[in-house]
Parts: sequence; C-alpha cells; structure tokens
Amino acid sequence: MTVQRSSGTDISVVPIETASLGDRSYLVHDGEVAFVVDPQRDIGRVLALLEEHGVRLTHVFESHIHNDYVTGGLALAARTGAAYLVNAEDQVSYERTPVHSGQTFEIGERMRVTALATPGHTFTHLSYALADGATGESLAVFSGGSLLYGATGRPDLLGADHTDELVRLQHASAHLLAETLPDSAEVYPTHGFGSFCSATQSEASSSTIGAEKRSNPVLTQDEETYVRDLLAGLGAYPAYYAHMGPANAAGPTEPDLSTPEQADPGEIRRRIEAGEWLVDLRNRTVFAAGHVPGSLNFGLDGGFATYLGWLIEWGTPVTLLGETADDVAQAQRELVRIGIDRAAAHATGKPADWVAGTGVDLASFPTATFADLAQLRHHRQATVLDVRRIDEHDAAAIEGAVNIPLHELPRRLGELPAGEVWVHCAGGYRASVAASLLDAAAVPVVAIDDSFDNAADAGLPLAMS
Repeated sequence: MTVQRSSGTDISVVPIETASLGDRSYLVHDGEVAFVVDPQRDIGRVLALLEEHGVRLTHVFESHIHNDYVTGGLALAARTGAAYLVNAEDQVSYERTPVHSGQTFEIGERMRVTALATPGHTFTHLSYALADGATGESLAVFSGGSLLYGATGRPDLLGADHTDELVRLQHASAHLLAETLPDSAEVYPTHGFGSFCSATQSEASSSTIGAEKRSNPVLTQDEETYVRDLLAGLGAYPAYYAHMGPANAAGPTEPDLSTPEQADPGEIRRRIEAGEWLVDLRNRTVFAAGHVPGSLNFGLDGGFATYLGWLIEWGTPVTLLGETADDVAQAQRELVRIGIDRAAAHATGKPADWVAGTGVDLASFPTATFADLAQLRHHRQATVLDVRRIDEHDAAAIEGAVNIPLHELPRRLGELPAGEVWVHCAGGYRASVAASLLDAAAVPVVAIDDSFDNAADAGLPLAMS
C-alpha cells in the first residue's frame, strides 16, 4: 500500500500481516527514514523490510498496551536505536519516550505524526495521524484498536466493570477521528482481520475515513444503538489474553528462536505421561490417519497459536512435533507472539519415528463428511458434538447436537455421553483439535472434516435461531 504525496513523491505504508492472529503492523517510510506502528514480537520481519527498502528506523509507536499479542516494540527499538513511543499514562516498567495526546513528531523531512487520544479499546489508547509536513495534507491514521474496517476494537478486555464506560468512549473516539480527519485519509488499523480484539469482523482489506463514515456502525448509529448492538454481539475471547497486558507492561525482550532440544521417542512418551502437551503440527488429515497416542493436533494450517493459547493451562510445557525443522521454527515464531517463549523440546520426521522402540503403537481415528453423518443416522444414533462458538451454534445447528465450544472442551469432557462422538465445527480445523483431545482421553471419536454449509444439503435437519 502506498500513500501518495502532493509533491509527487511517495510515502510508503507497508503492512506486515500476522494472519494467524488477525493483526497488522505497519512500516512507514519516505525512502530514507521510517517509523513502525504496533510491531509483533518476531521483529525479524521488520528488520528484513528495513534492509529491503534501504531505510533507517527512527521511531516505534505503540497504539496501546496490547491484549492479544506480545509486542516487539521494546526489542525493536533496542536493536535499532529508534525511539520507543508509548502513552505517558501507561504504567510500564521500562524506559520509553512518553507520548501525550496532541503531540506531533517530525520524522524525516516530510512525515509528521500526531498522537490522538482515542480511548475505548483501552483507557489509554492512542491513534496516530500521518500528515505531509510540507503541505499539511492529512494522509492517514493508524487507528490501532479504535476505528477498524466496519467495526471497532472490543471494549470488554479490561473486565466487565469497565466495559460500559469503554464502549461509550469508543463511540466518541471514532467520531473524533471522523471529525478531525478528511474523508480521503486512509485508515490503517492493527486489529480487525480475524483478531478476537475486534468486536465484529469485516472482509475489507483497505478503507478511508469517508468510507467508514458511510458504512461503519460506530459512525452511522447513535451512541445508544451502537452500545446496545455491540455489547449484544460480543462473544468469548482467548484465555491467553489475560497474560498479554502484564507481559507488555513489563517490557518483552527479543525472543529466543533457536531450536529447542530434541526429544527422542522415550522422552516424548515420558512427557506425555507427565501431563505435558505434545503438539503435532501436521494437518488434520494426516494426524487422524496416524499419530502419537496422547498428542494433540494444532495444525500450522489454521489458527495454531490462537487455539493452543486458548486451550492450554498456562505454563504447561509444550513439545513440538513437526515434519520438518521449518515447521518447528514457524510454530516457535507463532508461540512467542502470544508469550509462550520457549518450547520444552521438539522432534521432526514422521509419527513412526516418534514412537520407535517404545513398544507403543500409533493411534488414529476416522474422518467423515456431513453426508456420512446423515447416512449414519438412518441406521443408529451417535453423539454429535458441535465445538463452534455459542453464537455460531445459535444461528444454525444440527438438531440434537451437543454444543461445547472448543475453548470449554478440556474442562467439560465429562459431560459427554458414553459411546462414539462425531465432532464438527465450521470447516474442520477446530473439529480436529477437539477430536485429538477426545482421542487422548480414550473417547471413540469421528472427526467431521467438512464445511458446515454442506450439512443441510446432506439432509441433516437444522435448528435455526
């Protein structure tokens, strides 16, 4: 993405996508100097972009103390010598350049960045307006968790006692941005691309203040309507969020991404028997066909870090099982983003390698489609477990299905009736995670690897809200 300057020279805005968490960071430069907004923990991506574009980093801006990931801001500033800018009102335990609302920073000859207080996602949230220093033209706003594409950041992450005040502040903050900036200003949010920090989701990948004024409920609805509708639509968010704020206030250091120690088959078995998590990174199809008994499937092809961080008891040691060293390295990068700083061990290869010499056979379970489930019901009954969120289940569900959202399943396994369980979600990823949990608990399970859109076509009766 590029913001055009009136002089004919470009200021470049380079989004740094973290699709697995639904977030974006931004590198902004004029060809010589640069600033970064809301960098993720794995700062290597930013360092590579600085080298690629041949620019020098001078400022790192935080829009807020993040609740959904561990920041790389402090480490990036330390590595590059850039100033680290954090709201002066944030209680942090590290040295930073304190920022006050209304303060403007000159970056290079042309870039001017002004901090704007936009509370709502947090009490101390800041947005950053970018202007051309030569012409005064307002070019863009980096809105963090304030104004998102078709939505706003959720206001309930600081606890129920603060939600009502924050949601009203969020409405006022969005209107401040809409009134302060021209319709042509580009909007660059941090959240809203699948992040649970977003109150709702949008398919948009770019927007402007003018477009948001026409379509975003926070700008088209009065305050009371916005508050009522937003609060009614809020669902659950990952349990690991509780650990992100304290970690970010403490000042996260640069992560150690070196390869963890290698676990042989005996060590893998000992770790499973000790109650540790052995996480198989392969896709759900190959996991179902054969895996280490007791291991859990969080494939790298889905919301790996989000769901692992949501389900795990914080502090439980994690051993990573991947087909290749690159798979293990990718998993490490994703885990450090949510504060799981170091895997206990790893192993690569195939499942047979991970049980060799232990006398333990590989485990497996069947996979199926919704059409298979419909055929089964002509002959016998089985428990159907829907692990989608409550709001998804309420919108449309297979008649008779038991709804236990995936993030609640580890503590609610005892609620399932005895016998075979057919487990489904919306597309298959969460169903495989759930199936691995059931399989590890010796529950006979069939994983439905299919789109829920096919359930009705298969002839399964649906209950609709």
